[in-house]
Amino acid sequence: MELKKVPLSVQIFYGIGVSYAIVDQIFSQWLLYFYLPPENSGLKPVMAPILISLALVISRFVDMVTDPLVGFLSDKFNSRWGRRIPFIAVGSLPLAVTTAAFFYPPAGNETMRFLYLAATGSLFFTFYTIVGAPYNALIPEIGNTPETRLNLSTWQSIFRLVYTAIAMILPGVLIKIIGGNDVAFGIRGMVGALCVLCLMGGLVTVWKVPERKYSTGSASSASFRETMGVLFRNRAFIFYLFGLLFFFVGFNNLRAVMNYIVEDIMGYGKGAITLASAILFGMSALFFYPTNRLSKKYGYRRIMLICLTLLTGFTVLLFFLGKVFPGKYGFVLFALMGIPIAGAAFIFPPAMLSEIGARISKTSGYHIEGVCFGIQGFFLKMAFMLSILVLPILLVSGGGAGLREAVTGVGANVEKSGIYLTTLVSAAAFIISFVFYYNYEE
Repeated sequence: MELKKVPLSVQIFYGIGVSYAIVDQIFSQWLLYFYLPPENSGLKPVMAPILISLALVISRFVDMVTDPLVGFLSDKFNSRWGRRIPFIAVGSLPLAVTTAAFFYPPAGNETMRFLYLAATGSLFFTFYTIVGAPYNALIPEIGNTPETRLNLSTWQSIFRLVYTAIAMILPGVLIKIIGGNDVAFGIRGMVGALCVLCLMGGLVTVWKVPERKYSTGSASSASFRETMGVLFRNRAFIFYLFGLLFFFVGFNNLRAVMNYIVEDIMGYGKGAITLASAILFGMSALFFYPTNRLSKKYGYRRIMLICLTLLTGFTVLLFFLGKVFPGKYGFVLFALMGIPIAGAAFIFPPAMLSEIGARISKTSGYHIEGVCFGIQGFFLKMAFMLSILVLPILLVSGGGAGLREAVTGVGANVEKSGIYLTTLVSAAAFIISFVFYYNYEE
């Protein structure tokens, strides 16, 4: 069978479909901010921090079941549109709707709000998996050479960077334009606008990427047990997953605490959140191409270790922001952090796993790329679960009284000492990630 080259236009249309990175960013940066706002935000806490953590932990457990299951189903599925595209088509609209639903908690008692958050979170993560796992599995599905897979990964990384930057830079402006002095209305309007953009990006990939035309894969004949056995006997796959897990624990904590750093540590308003985000992702954009070139020359592992070393150092320096040096230097730190984030958060995950998945499929004879990315999704969401479990407690852990309030009821305030503690926890996560990637065999 002659392998068809994937043209540049299709590669770009594929990259556009990573728009679900927008709702990823909304969840990471704005959900906790909305439910547990800082003191000068203009918002009121929705429920006790411990209930926020428990509701989202419940939804994460639901999600952990769906990740490998959706990947397995997409491997076994077959249609005239392909194995992956139908899942993206089905999941895109519900994903946008459930993201917006987070920001409309019911006006009832705290128990009702807790149940609402747990149910909405469960639906959100289910549809996120239905879109995300098959989307990523398209790389080895239609990428029939290492060069093509790298190109698809690169376009995905480019658009993921663009979408994440949009979701970090625009919210501050949109909240002000849409809501004026009504912060809650502004946040809801901002989320709605970004969810529309997310939906449009997913539909571009559904309509413009003819999966069946370029796919060389076929429905997997392996049982679920056989599939898991093949994957978890692969040493590189295991070390990659745990390196990824701890990296995103640290990265998610940093993304969530960024708003608090700008407002409570640096002493700036919401407009500065937009500036800080622009600096961070602008620097990432500048170092995207150099990281790509260095990876081709030296491999992913070596450059990833350098990125983790730099990121650990810069994160530790955040602990001294406002103590040893003035808060305004936080902008410099955000710029420096953008350098390693370009590779560690954007380029390497899809590229590394695409090569691992393609190699496993080739050696085993089973086309199980979907399960590879489904399990990656499991670990990514486990990272989110770990972050959301500890983050509310960390943020209010300025003293014994704050910690008791976090456990017993509404009213706990975010403490500066809690913000500083979160930066150290993130640095520790990056160090653990370094250990796993150090043992990863490329």
